Amino acid sequence: MGIAEERIDRLAALARDAVAAGETERAREYVRLARRIAERNRLTLPRSFRRFTCDACDAYLLPGRNARVRLQDGHVVVRCDCGATARYPYD
Repeated sequence: MGIAEERIDRLAALARDAVAAGETERAREYVRLARRIAERNRLTLPRSFRRFTCDACDAYLLPGRNARVRLQDGHVVVRCDCGATARYPYD
């Protein structure tokens, strides 16, 4: 694992902890920084990171706190507090 991948994993963990502690702006900065590192190094973000971040507002999504998760026919619907919706197929 390269340095950039390790940094992205660490930032994802920091964002998760920041949201749990109620520091949403700090979590947004961690998400933005992780995305920039991935872009600069031409890496794809891990699936767990992509699924738990909002593309519209860069928030780290914590179901029940700032995200609503619903199951529909064949897919999962995740709605952020900003109103953005993401749909993922069952895996």
